[in-house]
Amino acid sequence: MTYIFAVRSSVSSDVCVGGEAKHTRAKINSSPLLSSSQLSSISKAINSSETPVKEKHARRIILGTHREKGAYTFWSYALGFPLASSSILSWKFCHVLHKVLRDGHSNVLQDCMRHHSSLVEVGKMWSNLHDRYGQLVALYTRLLCTKMEFHSKHSEIPPNLEATDEVLERTAGTDINNVFQLTVEVFDYMDGELRLAETVIRQLNTSIAISTLTSGQCRLAPLIQVIQDCSHLYHFTVKLLFKLHACLPADTLQGHRERFHDQFHSLKTFFNKARDMLYFKRLIQIPKLPDSPPNFLHAASLAKHVKPVVVIPDEDEPEQQDDDDDDPEPLIEVSNVSTPSLQAQPQQLDIFDQAFGPPNGGFDDRDLQIESLKRDLELLRAELERVKAEAQRYITQLKSQINSLEAELEEQRAQKQRALVENEQLRMELEATRRRNAENEGLQTNFIEAEKRAQATEQRYNKLKDKHSELVASHAELLRKSADTVRMLSATQQTQEEVERTKQQLSFEVDRIKQEADMKVSDVLLLHYALISGAGFSTSEQVNNSMTALQAEKERLMRSVSEKEAELSSLRQTAQVQQSSLQQERERSSKELGELQSKLQEKEQMKQKLLEEQFTLLQGTITEAENIIQDAVAKLDDPLHVRCTSSPDYLISRAEATLGSIDKVKKGHADYLHNMGDAGGLLRALTQFSHLAADTIINGSATAHMAPTDHADRLTENCRGCATQSLQYLKDLKSKATLQKADPAAIRIIIQKILHLGQELRPKSMDVRQDELGDLVDKEMAATSAAIEEAVRRIDEMMNQARKDTSGVKLEVNERILNSCTDLMKAIRMLVIASTDLQKEIVEGGRGAATIKEFYARNSRWTEGLISAAKAVGWGATEMVESADKVVLHTGKYEELIVCSHEIAASTAQLVAASKVKADRNSKKLSVLQQASRHVNEMAANVVASTKTGQENLEEKETMDFSGMSLIKLRKEEMESQVRPFFLNVMSSYFLINLILLTSQIQKVQFFIHDQKNWSRCVYY
Repeated sequence: MTYIFAVRSSVSSDVCVGGEAKHTRAKINSSPLLSSSQLSSISKAINSSETPVKEKHARRIILGTHREKGAYTFWSYALGFPLASSSILSWKFCHVLHKVLRDGHSNVLQDCMRHHSSLVEVGKMWSNLHDRYGQLVALYTRLLCTKMEFHSKHSEIPPNLEATDEVLERTAGTDINNVFQLTVEVFDYMDGELRLAETVIRQLNTSIAISTLTSGQCRLAPLIQVIQDCSHLYHFTVKLLFKLHACLPADTLQGHRERFHDQFHSLKTFFNKARDMLYFKRLIQIPKLPDSPPNFLHAASLAKHVKPVVVIPDEDEPEQQDDDDDDPEPLIEVSNVSTPSLQAQPQQLDIFDQAFGPPNGGFDDRDLQIESLKRDLELLRAELERVKAEAQRYITQLKSQINSLEAELEEQRAQKQRALVENEQLRMELEATRRRNAENEGLQTNFIEAEKRAQATEQRYNKLKDKHSELVASHAELLRKSADTVRMLSATQQTQEEVERTKQQLSFEVDRIKQEADMKVSDVLLLHYALISGAGFSTSEQVNNSMTALQAEKERLMRSVSEKEAELSSLRQTAQVQQSSLQQERERSSKELGELQSKLQEKEQMKQKLLEEQFTLLQGTITEAENIIQDAVAKLDDPLHVRCTSSPDYLISRAEATLGSIDKVKKGHADYLHNMGDAGGLLRALTQFSHLAADTIINGSATAHMAPTDHADRLTENCRGCATQSLQYLKDLKSKATLQKADPAAIRIIIQKILHLGQELRPKSMDVRQDELGDLVDKEMAATSAAIEEAVRRIDEMMNQARKDTSGVKLEVNERILNSCTDLMKAIRMLVIASTDLQKEIVEGGRGAATIKEFYARNSRWTEGLISAAKAVGWGATEMVESADKVVLHTGKYEELIVCSHEIAASTAQLVAASKVKADRNSKKLSVLQQASRHVNEMAANVVASTKTGQENLEEKETMDFSGMSLIKLRKEEMESQVRPFFLNVMSSYFLINLILLTSQIQKVQFFIHDQKNWSRCVYY
């Protein structure tokens, strides 16, 4: 085919891209930049034959874009292609355009964006036709449009995606919203690449074509560019996700992680399948992805990430030495006209020369030789140009390889620098961790030593207590003995007094008797004198008798005196003996009393020493408690603590435990004041209180990081107040002067305020009592089943009504849509039944001796997940029925029904995930549930397909007739047609922003409602 013919055929074609055939022909005929080799390569690269695009043709096209610094020539010729008539031609056009975008001049992107709408129209046209290549063209055009839009918006990233990490960081910026949006766009970019690759491989698997045939290679050739794009997009996604996880909570990015995991497995499957194909083995070296995706929750996993590098071997494709491929074609066909005349002319010259000789104006041999030499010279020039082009291509390839190697070297240097920085940071963190561990070990050692000292003191106290008991017993015994001795001494004194009295009486009696004797003797003498001096009336016999009687009386009295004196001497001896024994007993009692008093003094000294040791131990414990609380307060201002979060439930549990420890501290304080020799209870209570108070302070601050501003400020202020009051209370306990009046009432008030704030921050869904969760699960599952039954009934009613009110195509479309909705509802009902059976199996297998309600209460988070999933399924069924009713009545949009089917499929997936999270992997009911889930997905896909088909059948596509319009009206219509896509792009961007905001808000609400497992990520001990 010659170029004049190609241009004419393209001009006369009924379907041209953009409808600019006349304008295209004018450009081709008038442009001075058109290169014959480039146009030849374009015509040979883009044709309707089912063969892959040759690399040398694509290379010449790319070199042409660099020569003219744009893609003007390419688009000037490409606009004439009949893309609407051949799907293979459109496929190869997309392939060449992809190569030009990747490797062409930097201005190619701007030239291609001018034809963005034309490319969209081609994709829409082929998406509506049932053609294998047509479906591929629809996906390829959508990918190319996404590629052009992405690189137009982010001009720092080139279309070949060979950008360094610094360029990616600069493009993402510091605003987390821009990073979030860029990540979503990269996800969409990767989805387009993977959808195209999966569709191509699926068509190869379902057709006879294989990678060794030209038909298979025609489909597989564009996947080389897809592999190159995917390797860079995967690296960009990993970098952006690690950056997002460094700034946002993990729960907010749950959807991003799930989407990345899906893309990771799809990309890995695609790379593995492509690596096994013979076609790719000599054209490209496909990198291997890791066995598992990166762990974005662990920042250190970024160091393990290795950027996948795609290598294109430097192998020249075998070039056929034929005129059609190597020689440039002329713009005007002259070979068919000149060749016959030149063949007939020598015969005529020979006859003429034989008769008349050669004419003056004829050709001779030299002219033929000159012409032959000229042709040879032209061939040599063409060959020289080809050699120069090949040399230039090799130089370009080598330069590109040098640039890529330099870029890789710079990247390796940057990675090395980052690794050194991260290594230094990790080393500093390790040193800090070691210091903290050493401090903790020191504190633990001090605590253990304090415990040992307390145990030794307690043992000494127990020994002293036993000794004191013995001393008290011996003292009581000595007191009893002393009392007995005193009693004996008093009895002896009484006896001695009686002896003294008796002695005095006897002495008095002896004196009396002596006096009586003396008186009687004197009386006798007086009587004797009287007798002698008297008349002598008496006789001597009478005197003798009287003397005899007196003598007898005297003897009697003397004997009585002797007896009394003997009795007195015996009494004196007895009194002396008793007095000596009493003196000995008194001396012995005094000695024992002195010993007892010395022992009592020693006991008092030991007791005082024990009190001092107990108070010293109390002061040491208080000092450690102060250090713990001060460390907790210091973490409130620590920048690293800002990333830590905690849940209100955990804060409430810590606050309640702290209130319980305050009661123990108060009781231990009272016991210590009652018996200051035993501080064990107070020490244990203070140790527990210090750790729980510090835990409450840290978790209160961590909870404040995710709370509203007002609650966060109040919670932080109360945490600081708790620390202040706790330190003041410990200071009072530390001093003997203020030990008596120390009171933890102020601490209790602040802890109660923190507890109240935690209860205010708790998710409202937790208001349901745990003992009601089991009943609520049954109610929600029953309500879901009832909603599905009601949906089936209403769909049947709508179908009957549609059969009465409509007919023809509308009736067929409505029946197809309603039947697919009915099948979907039946599949969901089977899914709910399978989920209920699996839940019963889980409850029966896991509850043990507990009741069903106790099992649901013990696994409250899992139960709440089931309740939420059941509500979502019931709501989705109701919404689908409403949407189907509106579609049948032609008051709603088909897109609403499609969205409802997607939503209900997602809700059932949530129910399946919540049901199987505690199930046994080998459970048969789990297999039934998974089969039911797959059936639901198939039915949802049928609903979407039925809806789209019905929409295509019912909607009429209006085509305007431009033949009768003037130039001004055509210009006006053109302007309005150009305004409409821009308006739709603006509205699309607006709705996309709203969708992102809604998604973010939903994730935040779910974060506060479900209170998932990743709330407390910090360990503070």
